[in-house]
Amino acid sequence: MGNRVAREDFEWVYTDQPHASRRQEILAKYPEIKSLMKPDPNLIWIITMMVLTQLVAFYLVKDLDWKWVIFWAYAFGSCINHSVTLAIHEVSHNSAFGHYRAMWNRWFGIFANLPIGVPYSISFKRYHMDHHRYLGGDGIDVDIPTDFEGWFFCTTFRKFIWVVLQPLFYAFRPLFINPKPISYLEIINTVIQVTFDIIIYYVLGIKSLVYMLAASLLGLGLHPISGHFIAEHYMFLKGHETYSYYGPLNLLTFNVGYHNEHHDFPNIPGKSLPLVRKIAAEYYDNLPHYNSWIKVLYDFVTDDTISPYSRMKRHPKGKVVLE
Repeated sequence: MGNRVAREDFEWVYTDQPHASRRQEILAKYPEIKSLMKPDPNLIWIITMMVLTQLVAFYLVKDLDWKWVIFWAYAFGSCINHSVTLAIHEVSHNSAFGHYRAMWNRWFGIFANLPIGVPYSISFKRYHMDHHRYLGGDGIDVDIPTDFEGWFFCTTFRKFIWVVLQPLFYAFRPLFINPKPISYLEIINTVIQVTFDIIIYYVLGIKSLVYMLAASLLGLGLHPISGHFIAEHYMFLKGHETYSYYGPLNLLTFNVGYHNEHHDFPNIPGKSLPLVRKIAAEYYDNLPHYNSWIKVLYDFVTDDTISPYSRMKRHPKGKVVLE
């Protein structure tokens, strides 16, 4: 169904990622940006309120008909849970308590993980740091699809299915691209999460548990916010590796749309990224960017020049130090 995408491989490049050099150039010109490299304590209260909101939702859906459980999982729970995953992204950069209290961020990430239903926070931190250090790195960056994904999901219908199943690919892709030994924090994350899920099941019932898991699966699949997965690094324009989004959904996603700014300055919390763009406007205003994640999803599915292969890849140089 739909034309087959002509691309049969990734876009292999032999240059370094652009973010480190641009960061140096911007800091040399605007050293005041360094003052933005500090934690955002508001994250603590925002994330806590989101977790509590979902706890209330678990209670409210426990006696609903199944059709309403799924409806509210998509209409409400999906937005909260996807937002929570991006809060965990902020915490992975130590933006809640700062770098000097790194373990506080790890424990807080495990707490934020609870309404997601699947242990995620600690593993995400380990792989996400590799994504920043080795953007597009072959065999390292698990944000890059596998060869199977690029080969198989190559028609309009198959790409649509790929979008729907994105959370599953993100979950299992690391096992094939860059498997790592399980850490003790990942074990703790898993034990706490499974214990929480069992408590939800025994106290509130199966409908609350299904609501929680469905909110995560639906919210990270075919959902407007999920446009950021594709918008961030899929090569819609040849030679451009990272794209920002400046639309209203940044209000729900801790400004993850400011993605060029984020990769240039990963130590700056999301709330301050618009200020980075304002200060160094000449570096960002002329870069390709988006104003609609929904349009990104539509274009990805319908454009027969774009597929999971539409990513820039590079062979790592020098010594590789993984998280």
